[in-house]
Formats: sequence, C-alpha cells, structure tokens
Amino acid sequence: VQLVESGGGLVQPGGSLRLSCAASGFTFSNYAMSWYRQAPGKGRELVARINSAGISTNYADSVKGRFTIARDNAKNTVYLQMNSLKPEDTAVYYCMGYISKYDYWGQGTQVTVSS
Repeated sequence: VQLVESGGGLVQPGGSLRLSCAASGFTFSNYAMSWYRQAPGKGRELVARINSAGISTNYADSVKGRFTIARDNAKNTVYLQMNSLKPEDTAVYYCMGYISKYDYWGQGTQVTVSS
C-alpha cells in the first residue's frame, strides 16, 4: 500500500489549495479514505472522510463549508479542495486509508496559510 500526497504550499489567508493523494497497492474503490492534519504542537485531527463510492462525506466542524473531499476511483486518487483558508489551517495534511484492519498513512504535505 502506498499513499502519496501532493499539492501543499504557502497561500495567503482567503486563498485556495487542492491536495491530491495518489493510492496504489490495493483496490482503491473498495475503501473509504480520509484526510487528517497535524498542526505544530497539536495532535492529529480528522479533517474529512469519504466513503468508497464517493457518495457519503463527513467533515470536521472547523472546515465545514470551506473544504470539500472528493475521489476519482478510476484514477485511484482522493482530493481535498480547500477554500477560504485561514492561518489556523496551517498544518501537515495526511491521507489515510483503513485497509484490511490496518491504518496506512501518506508522508504528508505541508500547508501554510500566512500573509
């Protein structure tokens, strides 16, 4: 199993970024996928989750209405569209899949929101 995130960077408050997570080594379309984040000095928190078909989604209250999780099962990729970014969104963002009773994580991608 391999999860590779991309798309992070430095953005001004109010800006947007789209994160991608390319998956391989398992049947992607069979599993729900999630995005987590970890800010400096804080624990890792769930940001968003999407079911295997891409129909059902869940979000942390702090990102509802600003972030959108989506997936393309033909491309084995899950996305996180982040709009109206705030400084408190600054964190390392991780893609995660619970696959065959194990948690698999990507290496993370840094998102920094600052003027």
